[in-house]
Amino acid sequence: QVQLVESGGGLVQAGGSLRLSCAASGSFFSISDMRWYRQATGKQRELVAAITSSGSTNYADSVKGRFTVSRDNARKMVYLQMNSLKPEDTAVYYCNTVLVGKGFWGQGTQVTVSA
Repeated sequence: QVQLVESGGGLVQAGGSLRLSCAASGSFFSISDMRWYRQATGKQRELVAAITSSGSTNYADSVKGRFTVSRDNARKMVYLQMNSLKPEDTAVYYCNTVLVGKGFWGQGTQVTVSA
């Protein structure tokens, strides 16, 4: 069974930093690509960052140079280090993976950036 649990969200001032964590259960982790999405109120969910099983990464243009995604396969963890946060980064952040064509999501963690 696949479970994803995010943590690390909170309230931060613009220019600050947060580190999100995603804890995964199941034997799939080391062979799976992992992604971070976010959804702001009234907007569609958007892909923020992705990391392949081998550690290759890519980012949305809006977060390049500010966010860093990483993973620890031994601990089955994925991280999103967010620096230089902006009010427009305010959203619920979700961890995601796709296995055998099925998407799995965590419950999300709220990030609020005040101006």
